[in-house]
Amino acid sequence: MQTGNFPASRVPALNEEFFDAFRRLHRGFAPVDAMWNSNSKGVLMALYEHIYMARQDVSAAQVEELTKTLTELLEANGGKVTKHEYWGIKSLAYRIKKNRKAHYTLINIDAPHAAVAEMERQMRINEDILRHLTISVDEHEEGPSVMMQKRDDRPDRGGKFGDRGPRSPRRF
Repeated sequence: MQTGNFPASRVPALNEEFFDAFRRLHRGFAPVDAMWNSNSKGVLMALYEHIYMARQDVSAAQVEELTKTLTELLEANGGKVTKHEYWGIKSLAYRIKKNRKAHYTLINIDAPHAAVAEMERQMRINEDILRHLTISVDEHEEGPSVMMQKRDDRPDRGGKFGDRGPRSPRRF
């Protein structure tokens, strides 16, 4: 049997042995070890941060129910949700599907790619979700996210001028 231009015997199998060899080859290389975990079934899982925006018409309880549904979907596909935060209703920079505000929710996920892809597919179908974004991260942040911290708890940007410094003298 031919696979493309290579005979089938020359095409490497992407199985657990391949990933073990990859880890041994890159031992000590932190991003490889930190980014990939494996669950009890030996399936490789990555860490993700996922943010979605729901329409302003739905209630906060409905948004929490939607988050719970997404959590159950991820767990059914072999993943887990390590943290979720409801950020509340925030104004949008521009109108999206005739909405000026949206409910924001952050979810930290430890799941295989197939579970995340299925979750995103379900979100595209759901008409209450305006936008969503999933990014792969090396590790999840501990404690509350920056959006949940009070302004007093955030690190100071320094001085009277913030992080910009004083103005340069004006030329006339």
